[in-house]
Amino acid sequence: MNNLGIIPVGLSGQQLIPDSLQCLQGFDPGLIAPINPMMAGISLVPPPPPPPDMPVVKEIIHRQSCTLFPQNPNLPPPSTRERPPGCKTVFVGGLPENATEEIVREVFEPCGEIIAIRKSKKNFCHIRFSEEFMVDETLYLSGYRMRIGSSTDKKDSGRIHVDFAQARDDLYEWECQQRLMAREERHRRMIHEDRLRAPSPPPIVHFSEHEAATLAERLREDHKFSEATAVLFTWIDRGEVNRRTANHFYSMIQSANSHVRRLMSEKAQHEEDMERAKEIFKDALLAILYQFEQIKAVFTAATRQKAWDHFSKAQRKNIDIWRKQCEELRNAHSEEIMGIRREEEMEMSEEDDEEEEDTPCKRLCTEDIGACDQTHASLKEENDSLRWQLEAYRNEVELLKREQRGGGRGGGGRHDEDLPVTPSCEVPIQLLQQNMHHMQQQLLSLQEQLRSKEAELEEAREEHRSLEGGVVHLRDQLLAKGDVMDRTNGDLHQPAMNGCTPSLLLSRERRSEVVMRGGVASEKEALLLGVMSTFLHVHPFGANLEYLWSYIQTLDTKVSAVDLERLMVRLPNMFRQELSGVGATLEKRWKFCGFDSLGSV
Repeated sequence: MNNLGIIPVGLSGQQLIPDSLQCLQGFDPGLIAPINPMMAGISLVPPPPPPPDMPVVKEIIHRQSCTLFPQNPNLPPPSTRERPPGCKTVFVGGLPENATEEIVREVFEPCGEIIAIRKSKKNFCHIRFSEEFMVDETLYLSGYRMRIGSSTDKKDSGRIHVDFAQARDDLYEWECQQRLMAREERHRRMIHEDRLRAPSPPPIVHFSEHEAATLAERLREDHKFSEATAVLFTWIDRGEVNRRTANHFYSMIQSANSHVRRLMSEKAQHEEDMERAKEIFKDALLAILYQFEQIKAVFTAATRQKAWDHFSKAQRKNIDIWRKQCEELRNAHSEEIMGIRREEEMEMSEEDDEEEEDTPCKRLCTEDIGACDQTHASLKEENDSLRWQLEAYRNEVELLKREQRGGGRGGGGRHDEDLPVTPSCEVPIQLLQQNMHHMQQQLLSLQEQLRSKEAELEEAREEHRSLEGGVVHLRDQLLAKGDVMDRTNGDLHQPAMNGCTPSLLLSRERRSEVVMRGGVASEKEALLLGVMSTFLHVHPFGANLEYLWSYIQTLDTKVSAVDLERLMVRLPNMFRQELSGVGATLEKRWKFCGFDSLGSV
């Protein structure tokens, strides 16, 4: 309550003093005067913001030694230059001639802490503040007319102009601040990068016999094999291998090689698990497809005439929508299964291609024929499946046509429900006809592919027969040449052997065995045989396969090292492989031994 005994209330009638304060002992509500909304400086409603176009009205500023009068608000505001970076210094011009440094400090000190004032003999000065925001407050005084005391003398008045000033101290401090911020940013970035960087690998111990024995034990353990191989690689890369430590490193490399069989077994186990998972997935997909077929059979039975007439129009619509959705899902599911089958066929074909590349030249023709037979069989299976699908589509079209005819004949009981049956049956018939057309086109294309594959198969078989005939003809020619040489040798040596059969004559069976084992199959092999014999003959200590192959490459670039090795292996009476060297210099060398048999004879 106030001094009149009335509780202070607001404009809306509510008490301005809560009941909790009234209950306090010794509290006098009369000490709080009632709020009058007409009192000066008090307003319950905030004033509206001024419009943006309205000029700011400046007031007269009184100082102890001078007075500042604002300029005419209708005049344009004073212009300023572009603000330099880190500006803390302002230029003040238009000062009265009698203005001293103390008067200038008195005028501008309310804007902020002043560090220095550099006053000129003319009517201007430079003022440097401690912070940058103080410069903005100083610009507010630009345009004011300054009058010292109450004098009307011209030297005691002047219109001051405040503007930004470019000072070297301000620029230096701003650059220092920017460099400091850049250093802090780099430091934060480095900390962030260090946090995201992967941890450094553990240091590798230096080689010693004790560490080598420990590493050999770790190489035998499966869970420590990766770390141990990293240490072994580092030691070898550092150049720790020498004659004294070669045996240690050889044993460690042998231990590392012993894990190859384990890795291959693990790979085979994972491949078996993957194949088993694929089979389970395929069986699940086939089971789902079988259930789709059952649901489709249910929808087909429900859309027949004897059951379809008893459903209402809304029920027929829902059944038709469900049937279409089921068919779309079934088609997508069957396409997924066909994609899996295609991937399996592609994998099988890739494996066949790899096997074809690894097999020798003698089996190429037979494997081509086998691949053609496989493609022939797969094309036949696909052709049969497409033919069966085509027959199924035709049967469905016939059934729909019969149902349509039956509905047209017996439609007398329900006129409202039987009318929309005919247009709903025409749409599936058109879709089935389009599917039949596509199936026929696919069938024709597959038949054309089948004919082309059969033609290629016949060509491959003919080529195989011709190659077999050529091989037989060459074999007969070699046998005939062997007989002629045997006869001439017999005629030459028979008088010297006192009528006995010469020991150098070979029987026909043995000659055929020698031809099959080490005969020359072509003129190219004969040329290679002559070049290799000459090359190895001039190298009495033998030469390794790479050295011989590099020499042959200068003559014929199409010859491979494998071909040379096969040819020398087929002729053991002419070429012999020996091991030469000791320790790390051990290597295999081929020598020419064709004249050894003649020397023994």
